[in-house]
Amino acid sequence: MQIPRLHPDTIEEVKLRADIVDVVSEYAVLRKRGKDFVGLCPFHDEKSPSFTVSQTKQMYYCFGCQAGGNAIKFVMELGKRSFADVVLDLARRYQVPVQTLEPEQRQELQRQLSLREQLYEVLAMSAQFYQHALRQSQGQKALQYLQSNRQLKEETIQQFGLGYAPAGWETLHRYLVEDKHYPAQILEKAGLIKPRKEGGGYYDVFRDRLMIPIRDVQGRVIAFGGRTLTDEQPKYLNSPETELFSKGKTLFALDQAKGGISQLDQAVVVEGYFDAIALHAAGINNAVASLGTALSLEQVRLILRYTESKQLVLNFDADKAGTNAAERAIGEIAELAYKGEVQLKILNLADGKDADEYLHSHTPEDYGELLKNAPLWLDWQIQQIIQNRDLKQATDFQQVTQQLVKLLKNIANSDTRNYYVSYCAEILSLGDTRLIPLRVENLLTQIAPAAAAYTKPVSAKQAWGSSKVSQSPLPTERSLLEHAEALLLRIYLHCPEQRQAIIAELEERDLQFSLSHHRFLWQQILEISSGDGEIRNFASQPDLISRLQDHFLEFSSEMGLISHLFHVNEKNQKEILRTPQVVQAAIACMDLVMLEKRYRHFLELWQQTDPEAEPERYQSYYQAFYTEKIKLQKIDRQRLFSITELL
Repeated sequence: MQIPRLHPDTIEEVKLRADIVDVVSEYAVLRKRGKDFVGLCPFHDEKSPSFTVSQTKQMYYCFGCQAGGNAIKFVMELGKRSFADVVLDLARRYQVPVQTLEPEQRQELQRQLSLREQLYEVLAMSAQFYQHALRQSQGQKALQYLQSNRQLKEETIQQFGLGYAPAGWETLHRYLVEDKHYPAQILEKAGLIKPRKEGGGYYDVFRDRLMIPIRDVQGRVIAFGGRTLTDEQPKYLNSPETELFSKGKTLFALDQAKGGISQLDQAVVVEGYFDAIALHAAGINNAVASLGTALSLEQVRLILRYTESKQLVLNFDADKAGTNAAERAIGEIAELAYKGEVQLKILNLADGKDADEYLHSHTPEDYGELLKNAPLWLDWQIQQIIQNRDLKQATDFQQVTQQLVKLLKNIANSDTRNYYVSYCAEILSLGDTRLIPLRVENLLTQIAPAAAAYTKPVSAKQAWGSSKVSQSPLPTERSLLEHAEALLLRIYLHCPEQRQAIIAELEERDLQFSLSHHRFLWQQILEISSGDGEIRNFASQPDLISRLQDHFLEFSSEMGLISHLFHVNEKNQKEILRTPQVVQAAIACMDLVMLEKRYRHFLELWQQTDPEAEPERYQSYYQAFYTEKIKLQKIDRQRLFSITELL
């Protein structure tokens, strides 16, 4: 369901009614200490409590990992959920009437919410019905299959809510419509029954099948997968797309695996339901399944919410179908992988086995070792390219080279590309080390123009210019700038009396924040100020921090980079006490960055100008960049003294 923008009154009412201690207590044990509550942080592992909850401020903050915010932010971060979704859930829990910014959307939103609640209810009731049927005489065949064929213990059967759909055409329909009085239209919208083509009435979608509930990340049943117990086709039948269920946006067992993925900082994706179930039964609790479809970009992004280092292992079958599935999955997420936004590995088990079959004859430790040694996706793809090829044959050599070049062209990171160019050159040299430089040169030539910068000649004029000022800030300069801008923003937030002075300095020098997350925060500050109609009276905003935190609930990724600025510890307090000096030092550092940008701009224009064709312009650009260079040297001396002394 597409949720429209919620009315500020609804958000404010939810904040008022949703007590922070009440909300947090569902996920962490809190103990009263003074006027606040303390406990172990639910966002990271710790042995002594550094997580505090203030009932008076309705805020939480962890001094260990710097997580902080209000009740809405807490549920968003812990459950990796959207702002609107959390507000709606809390509104239902605390009985807050829901309003939207567009009055005409209000009735439709309420109708959709009501429909979704009914769908959740009827699907939960169906899951219970199937679980009950598994224990009856008619379900013995299905139960025996689980216990004997799949070797599942009772606790695993209950953990995943496995059940059985009786063979009758209308068994579920009669139970839910005639006995429980649910409208048939709701069952149809939930994907449980279908209308008959002739004669009227409905029939059950799932009949004589082993039933596997599919849940969302909150553990609510949203669909089913049914496995046949006969030769009926298809072997696996999924619920149709519904208001709650979309195959391309859902992962089986993610509700069970999200904690394990976060803890191990790695996600394992398998093909089938029982592969995921078998892994969880063996204690490997970071596994999910892709519902029998090619892994989509949305599914990958869903998984990556729970792994900080973005580690993803695809464990598809080693047969032809499994290899094709892995290649399709890579195709969907290749762009992320090429950019290094996901650490992708491929695990193919020996003898064409899937994870379930492998664990019948091997230990969980064996599987864990395979996971640890799984090749990176680029290595796996290179092996797929050269597999069953004779590189001594001209045709095979040419085809392999072309496919390797195609692969190498897409690697965005130059260091990674250069590494794999050397690796592929070794393969193509067939053990003759003398041929490696030649193969490298050949590959680089074919990768051009992507690798053109790798060997681009530099003119004397360019060399002279670039030797004067580094073309990119050194790491130490970057960290100084990061610290300087952060301090300036922290002073602005916590010292209202300094706000006018900071604004005046920035305007006088025509300065902007260079780092994107700091620039984003500054834009939000200005928007809130201008929204009050008193943009010049900056000191008159005592609730600025609270309003900014509310504003950033809809921008969780940006908030993660700046949330620490909203809190002051003992070290920050000492820094802020020297505000006039720190402000001047920070401004000097920012000024230096702007001067460097102008210097590089004019230098580049000068380098690109022909002195014989355009002598006046050539001289003008030279004078401009030389002027900036003199300013740069002057302010650099000021910056190096003041910043290093103060920061």
